[in-house]
Amino acid sequence: MKNADAPWESFDPIAYVRHNYRFLQAEDEEILHIIRGHFGGHFRKQGVGPVYGIDVGAGANLYPALSMLPWCDEITLFEHSFANVEYLERQAGGYDENWDPFWDALCEHEAYGSLYLDPRERFRKVVKVEQGNIFGLERFGGRWSVGTMFFVAESMTTSPLEFDLGVERFMCALAPGAPFAAAFMEHSKGYHAGEEFFPACDVGEPEVRASLAPFAGDFEVQRLKSAAGVRDGYSGMILAYGWRRNTDAGIPAA
Repeated sequence: MKNADAPWESFDPIAYVRHNYRFLQAEDEEILHIIRGHFGGHFRKQGVGPVYGIDVGAGANLYPALSMLPWCDEITLFEHSFANVEYLERQAGGYDENWDPFWDALCEHEAYGSLYLDPRERFRKVVKVEQGNIFGLERFGGRWSVGTMFFVAESMTTSPLEFDLGVERFMCALAPGAPFAAAFMEHSKGYHAGEEFFPACDVGEPEVRASLAPFAGDFEVQRLKSAAGVRDGYSGMILAYGWRRNTDAGIPAA
């Protein structure tokens, strides 16, 4: 099933959150432990200047945005499904309590915990929601200085070509040298969000690494140690993190 053929307007964000994010699960906690070090270490070394973040295909998942929250002057939650856009807009005004453990996990790292900010107040201040298709990101060029993409490129199509294009569009939306984190469901067979079934592309570490290599500079790809426990139909989670390749390496920013 191609991305355009999936029933995105029937995506049920409430059912999706209830199943996936009602509690902090082991796989997500492991991801948070890794990316808090990656982002915290990067931004502690940076000078003063505006930072613009993007979470591509945000869906009904707030923790990628929370991982960028202390560092960003603005965070764009970029999402295709109108049902998910409505959910995100409601959360932007004051997110639900189920997201508190995710923020608490980030704050175990001193780069987050030492900032003493009110996450809900800052979320309201810096987050904006934008409806759009991942394949249309090219029009923005390398606009964003940090980015996340969690369970998107492999969870929107069965097509390897569309998977690769989704990764490309995400990476090319980032400025040269921008830190990023991207998560993938390994060997996913598809998934439900409410009554509807949504497609997935069967990828593992080699496919993830190959899709990122033309656009990333220094980066890591690793399979999580935590067992696959979120749902049936996948074998584990893969996290990739690093930095957007500099234009000096011969790859344009868009």
